[in-house]
Amino acid sequence: MVSVEIERRDEVSIIWMDNPPVNALGAALRAAILHAVEAAVQDEAVIGMVLASRHAIFSAGADIKEFNQTPVSPSLRELIDAMDASPKPIVAAINGVCFGGGLELALACDARIVTSTARLALPEVKLGLLPGAGGTQRLPRLMNPADALKLMATGAPATGDQAVTSGLADALAAAERLLAEATAKASLLAKRTVRQRLRDTAADQGTRDAFEKAAATLLKAHPGEPQIEALIEAVRGSYEVPFDEGMRQERRSFERLLVDDRSKSLRHAFFAERESGQLPGDIGSPDVIDVKTVGVIGGGTMGSGIAMAFAANGFPVTLIETDEPSAQRAYDRIASSLSNSVRRGSLSETARSENLARIKTAVDYAELSAADLVIEAAFEEMDVKRQIFGRLADVVKPSAILATNTSYLDVDAIAEAGGDAGRVIGMHFFSPANIMKLVEVVRGRKTSASTIATVVKVAQKLGKLPVVVGNCHGFVGNRILARRSEQLDRLLLEGATPEDVDRAFTAFGSKLGPCTMGDLAGLDISWRMRRATGRTAPVADALVEAGRLGQKTGRGYYRYAEDGRTPISDLEVTTLIEAVSKKQGVKRRTIDQEEIIDRLILPMINEGARIIEEGVAARPGDIDVIWIHGYGFPRWRGGPMFYAQTRGYPNVVARLKELATLTGDESLRPEPLLEHLATDGKSVAPQ
Repeated sequence: MVSVEIERRDEVSIIWMDNPPVNALGAALRAAILHAVEAAVQDEAVIGMVLASRHAIFSAGADIKEFNQTPVSPSLRELIDAMDASPKPIVAAINGVCFGGGLELALACDARIVTSTARLALPEVKLGLLPGAGGTQRLPRLMNPADALKLMATGAPATGDQAVTSGLADALAAAERLLAEATAKASLLAKRTVRQRLRDTAADQGTRDAFEKAAATLLKAHPGEPQIEALIEAVRGSYEVPFDEGMRQERRSFERLLVDDRSKSLRHAFFAERESGQLPGDIGSPDVIDVKTVGVIGGGTMGSGIAMAFAANGFPVTLIETDEPSAQRAYDRIASSLSNSVRRGSLSETARSENLARIKTAVDYAELSAADLVIEAAFEEMDVKRQIFGRLADVVKPSAILATNTSYLDVDAIAEAGGDAGRVIGMHFFSPANIMKLVEVVRGRKTSASTIATVVKVAQKLGKLPVVVGNCHGFVGNRILARRSEQLDRLLLEGATPEDVDRAFTAFGSKLGPCTMGDLAGLDISWRMRRATGRTAPVADALVEAGRLGQKTGRGYYRYAEDGRTPISDLEVTTLIEAVSKKQGVKRRTIDQEEIIDRLILPMINEGARIIEEGVAARPGDIDVIWIHGYGFPRWRGGPMFYAQTRGYPNVVARLKELATLTGDESLRPEPLLEHLATDGKSVAPQ
């Protein structure tokens, strides 16, 4: 039950927030705090107040249950206005998390005393919003506006020490002294004749140039994200308009963002990420194995990345290679990668040494006898993987989980070679595995609930986003990618150039176009997969057969400058594509950006509908999470399935029919699920 307790310490009123587990600022808690503040103002014996928490967390901010509900008075802004109007000082005693509305509440106080474990953040941008209760106006009046902008734009938390250094907090206190020092601060501030409120100050004009440079950098890094644009304008207002006008601008921007499709997409992505880590309903609550030691088979790019991901999170790792020279190369690859991280400043020398010490290489599978989890990351060939699992069955302990990192092969067929199929599962990491957050957790037909739950928990310990998916060719991500790749090749055959396609895709919001992405990954990877499954892609196949494998050979859809990274248009590619088109009997034509985008994105949605109907994905949001984090789908579009919703299902269905007629490609005909959604108007994605 929500409660606020009031305690008197000498002449200071302590307002204890007590809304477990995170002091979410729902209507009941807001009303209770307001009542306590009003009571303290009326009490002549009270000279000041301290706002504190009964829990190991100050406040996680707004109650998300109220997001789509009619506002209940007092709103957070009304509560903060009442605190602002108090003639008596208020000090925030901040322990643990102080996020969003919790920090805006603290900013309305006269001072903030923090512990070293405090974490202060305004993460509203992650929801496609900006702080809506004065954060954009008070924060740049309290600390350097450029730093305030960065804090709000990243949503990343500042530690207690960082908060004091930046001016966000007034002093650091030991946990056991927090309340005493906050009380003393309130008594000291009470000696002032007038409260010194942030609303009565203005941002330092001498910091304007630094702010504008920071703003320009942000806009370049976040194209198309409305909350960043609105945030910059709001903070700029702290230089240009009085506080009350700045507050009105903030409110207008907040309300505009609430109904903006891009902002809705960002909120959908946020909640879809939270939901994706939940186990599918049919799994229940099984026992989770305590994974302490890990084995990885294969020391190539993927295997090395997986080993680094585990080592960075405290797991001892044994990396198996085929022979000693290969094992040494794998170790050297890892050491070099960690050294590069040190040079970039993303890793300390101490952490590098500790991570490297957790990884040992070996060639004897017997070294895996004590491992709780073994992940195979060998070549994408069924015979190779089955041979490895057959060997593992003879050496690992019966309780060990066996995972394959395959990106599209049949997990059940691999499991047959591993003995107990209940302990076999897919863990499809994305490259580079030590950086990319996504892991497709592929449940086989016989994979046990305990195995699934354990792997999900382990992935979360690595800081990954695990998404449980069913076993089919390509699972979710690569199965949808195959549909897009088919259309890419058709577009190139029919008249589009790689430049046309990539230009349209970056205009849609992606950082890289499909052709640039293909060159980066290596065109031979998908070529091998097509050969193994009897599929063809005339243009992409011709490029590989001409030795154009992408960046690693300096030539693919583009040729690459001396730095090996900068794509340059290549007339040879144009000539090659035209020759393939002629051989295929395809008449080339001009294709505009709208058609390019629709033919690349709408078939993905169509395939997503098939995946949902088949139960391969538990939720449409899972597909969106996979495509945002595994394939760079623009976050502010919400993922392919949510994009279908914002565009309107009837419009998607009509356009797919139109494209099928235009191209003669019957695979573009809309799936029954999309037809049904277009008819009844129901949503497959949460608001």
